[in-house]
Amino acid sequence: MTETATREFTTVGVIGLGTMGAGIAEVFARNGYAVVGVEVNEAAVQRGREHLEHSTGRAVKREKMTQEQADELLGRITLTTEMKDLADADLVVEAVIESLEVKKSIFRTLDDIVRPDAILATNTSSLSVTEISTANARPGRVVGVHFFNPAPVQNLVEIIRTVVTEPDVLAAVQSLLVDLGKNPVVCGDKAGFIANTLLFGYLNHAVAMYEGKYASREDIDAAMRFGCGYPMGPLALLDLIGLDTAYEILDTMYKQGRDRLHAPAPILKQYVTAGLLGRKSGRGFYTYEAPDSPVVVADAHTPSADDKPQLRHDISLVGVVGTGTMASGIVEVFAKAGYDVLFTGRGQDKVDGVVATITKNFDKQIQRGRATEEQKLEVLGRVRGTTSLDDLKDVDLVVEAIAEDLAIKTTLFENLDEICKPGAILATTTSSLPIISMAKVTKRPQDVIGMHFFNPAAIMKLVEVVSTVATDEAVTETVLALCEKVGKVAVRCGDRSGFIVNALLFPYLNDAVKMLEAHYATADDIDTAMKQGCALPMGPFELLDVVGNDVSLAIQRELYLEFREPGFAPAPLLEHLVTAGYLGRKTGRGFRDYSAR
Repeated sequence: MTETATREFTTVGVIGLGTMGAGIAEVFARNGYAVVGVEVNEAAVQRGREHLEHSTGRAVKREKMTQEQADELLGRITLTTEMKDLADADLVVEAVIESLEVKKSIFRTLDDIVRPDAILATNTSSLSVTEISTANARPGRVVGVHFFNPAPVQNLVEIIRTVVTEPDVLAAVQSLLVDLGKNPVVCGDKAGFIANTLLFGYLNHAVAMYEGKYASREDIDAAMRFGCGYPMGPLALLDLIGLDTAYEILDTMYKQGRDRLHAPAPILKQYVTAGLLGRKSGRGFYTYEAPDSPVVVADAHTPSADDKPQLRHDISLVGVVGTGTMASGIVEVFAKAGYDVLFTGRGQDKVDGVVATITKNFDKQIQRGRATEEQKLEVLGRVRGTTSLDDLKDVDLVVEAIAEDLAIKTTLFENLDEICKPGAILATTTSSLPIISMAKVTKRPQDVIGMHFFNPAAIMKLVEVVSTVATDEAVTETVLALCEKVGKVAVRCGDRSGFIVNALLFPYLNDAVKMLEAHYATADDIDTAMKQGCALPMGPFELLDVVGNDVSLAIQRELYLEFREPGFAPAPLLEHLVTAGYLGRKTGRGFRDYSAR
């Protein structure tokens, strides 16, 4: 069949034919291997057969394979209840329940059945591969092979090496998976491996944020979907995974690593104890139409349509302070939505630059047929620039988008307090600084609020609306309603470091740096694991190099200072890269070298 390192694989055994085991069996059979599938009894064998027939039937229906190919594939799989039928297997993959004792029992039994040179693999997602391997007389031939669900579709496979895994076993399995069309990544034997370690730390943090009533479940999920481009919000994803499964994975990770950030949030255990397991039980963080249904239905926590934010302040003239990329985008957003916008810059050249930027953006859209010359002229007609802050005296709302420096911003707010008319709303686009520090230098702290747009503001949908302890509720409601009016998705939260998105995103990025620093896996493998295993738009190191390691370090320091959480302390490697001037793409070198590209 296929020459893999110095080994030849022709027959593969799969123990356990649930959704995952049946998927693994299908992957091997699809690539021409003879597969022996083992289950505990005839009823389980029948369920495994149904999994296989359903999966291949769906592929035929979608024209991914012909009926003849499906029949050939199924013909390569022999199903049995007898472990002794694995005697001729070159590789055996165990995919039974996540129970250490059950898995060890299987590996013990395999000792007397398979050949001495057969490779044994476990598909565990969280248990110690080393401990499983000790049940076998030859632990050096045992390796972790963690497929992702659904196995026939997902290309990522984590290969887990123990301290005794033989190098030729590792090389053979790696080569075999490449032959199967998979993307294997190699890592050490640590609970959670790459993807789950990074994913579940982030998910647990989101649960703690919800449990602390910092933001609603809808706002936490919307923030990560629209702010980071994630396919699902963290709480909806937990419902899909199953809260019981998530609790077990976090508990295992915590017991092994003693990282407090992996200690399951208390509310998780309460939900599991109450039988609220997510989609499979019909209720978790959200309520579903029925068990196993993806359709979310309204419940007691769903915001009422009657409570939809309204404009409690009249907004007709909007002011913007700043002329950078963010400021230009905010000017464009409001002008496109029909508002007259007055923006200020430090010099006429800066002011002209904003108009030039908006004009260029429109010209590109016109070229693509997404805008007209008339629309461009109409929007530009609503935009006026000035070099004098005093001209903002009549605005109803002013949005500050200047340098991320608290001293500069507080000075500006002192000036805006003196210039702007009573009742005008003063907003800041800060992504990490305390908004109350800007509010307290004014005589109107009730009118000061955060409007954190995401870059590029004209394209990104999300705005974090951040209220301080002093912000008037009518101001918050007005800004939330205004965001919707200008076509943005607004999420509300309190005035603390990182708000929603950065508070969830940057500790995850920091964890990835620590993982690399510990030589647990390579940057390429970590990026691959998160993109392919978790469907994220970018891997952590790609993202860090785009954001800028200096920016990332500054945000991580702010989070550490605010929360005093030891796990939030910036990874030393991140600090060293910044000290060396390796800031990412903008300097040509960060976690990767871009100078030769």
